[in-house]
Amino acid sequence: MNSMDVLTGMYEAESRYLAAGGPGKATFDLLAPFFATDVVMHQAEALPYGGVWRGHDGMARFLVAMSETWEAFEIGEQEFLATGETSVVRSQVRARARATGRELAFPVLQTIAVRDGRIAEVRPFYWDTAAIAAACRRP
Repeated sequence: MNSMDVLTGMYEAESRYLAAGGPGKATFDLLAPFFATDVVMHQAEALPYGGVWRGHDGMARFLVAMSETWEAFEIGEQEFLATGETSVVRSQVRARARATGRELAFPVLQTIAVRDGRIAEVRPFYWDTAAIAAACRRP
């Protein structure tokens, strides 16, 4: 499976996961086939779900943390800037913070390493982590 097939498959599975209700209603099993068992996701420390998430268990916990932070998180337009062993994907996000009800629109640029037909590492880069953290912070 080439990188583009892995990425499009994962994003389709993510859509099915979210449509099924996300954490607590759907299982990570929908997404697991697209991630290496030792996958690593690096999130900016300034975010409410910041830190390093490792393995399938870590990814499942990350999705719970995202769900606790965001009431809605919709990925709109996506542009695949590079697709190879390391892929680069720019996504436009519209989200509503659970704690404050504030709505934001922002771009996310991700570098995604694909090895042996599975995602091995994800590094999202947010345009303004301070604005996202502030929107999510309880008053």
